[in-house]
Order: sequence, then structure tokens, then C-alpha cells
Amino acid sequence: MDLILDGISKALYLLITLDREVLGITWLSLAISGSATFISLFVGISTGMAVALTDFPGRRFVVSLINTGMGLPPVVVGLFVSIILWRNGPFGFLEILYTPMAIIIAQAIIASPIVMGISLAAIQHLPKNLRLQILSLGATRRQMLWLLMKEAKLPLLAAVMAGFGGVISEVGASIMVGGNIKGYTRVLTTATVMETGKGNFDVAIALSVILMLLAFTINAFLTWIQQRQRPR
Repeated sequence: MDLILDGISKALYLLITLDREVLGITWLSLAISGSATFISLFVGISTGMAVALTDFPGRRFVVSLINTGMGLPPVVVGLFVSIILWRNGPFGFLEILYTPMAIIIAQAIIASPIVMGISLAAIQHLPKNLRLQILSLGATRRQMLWLLMKEAKLPLLAAVMAGFGGVISEVGASIMVGGNIKGYTRVLTTATVMETGKGNFDVAIALSVILMLLAFTINAFLTWIQQRQRPR
């Protein structure tokens, strides 16, 4: 119990004193996970809606793949991204392994199926004839898609929160493709693992508290937007 209290006290001290290294790690974590989330939203929502609104051979198999991808192990993603970006890999010439960009790519791959699956379910949950009703009123296909997104905005916002939560707390892929390099690719999760391995439990707990505060703040804001627009 004393160890946990020491960790919380350490977290408050680091925040109050605006520790430069901790602030840098926190900002990098937010920048990387935020970028990965935005990419996953573009890929996940567009693909999820396309699958939900289109009938094609093998559709159930594709939906099964999407649902399976929602539980994709981060270490597996880290492994394959590392192989692809390795010096002798297909994209080794880009030389982005052990950079923040590599972490963004890995986290985007992790988050995209999560957003995709929730978006797919959200659109499928809408009335089947709603799309035809919107088109019959003279709406273009783009307007129809926008109106469907507005109708499904509550679960789509949940998809945003799930995607962000999945990457801000991810550690395995971040270490594998980022290398946990101080001042360059070290984020809150990888720093926590490192400090725990060194036996600095107070610092590890402090970083964990900061990570949870960051995740809570972002999700509280998104929840406020979601619930503010909740139908009564």
C-alpha cells in the first residue's frame, strides 16, 4: 500500500513540477496515439460502412475477419510491422523502423479493426429501409452516407473511444517497432515497462497514473460529446 501511495505522490510531484522528460513522454504518447486513432477512423469507418452497405460474395467471411481483427494481438502486429520495415524487408528502404512513424503504423493497424467492427455493427443496426428512404428524397450518395453517420453517431463515438483506448494503452508493438528510445520513441507504456524492470516501482506507478489520467481526460471529453447528443 505504501508503494502505491508513493507512486501517486511521485506522479503528483512530476506533474506539479512539470518534469520535462515526463511531459515529453506524455506529449509523444498523445501525438502518436492520436495520429494512429485518426488514421484508424478514416480506414475503419469508411471500410465498416462499405461492408455494411454492400452485398458481395464472401461478405460473411469478411465480417468474420473484421471481428477477429478486433482482438488482434499487438505483439503479432509488432512482429509483422518489424519484418516489413526491417532493413531487408519490403519497405526497409523507408528507414522508419524505431521511429515514431513506425509506432503510428503499428497502432493504426491495431485500432483499425476495432473501429471497423463497431462501425459495421452501428450501420447494420440502423433500419434497413433508411438508406432507400434517404435516397428517395433526392439525397446524393455522399449525403446519404453522412446522414447514416449522423444517425449512428453514438456508437461511432464509442468506436473512437475504443480505438483510442486500444492504442494509448498498447505496449508490445510499441516496444518492438519503436525500440523505446529515450527522447525519441519512449511513450508512457514503454517507459512504465522499463521502470518496472529496473525496480523503480514508484516511477512506474507514477507513469501509470499519468497514463490513466490522460486516457480518462480524453475519454471524458468524448463521452461528454456523446451523451450531450444522446436522444431522449
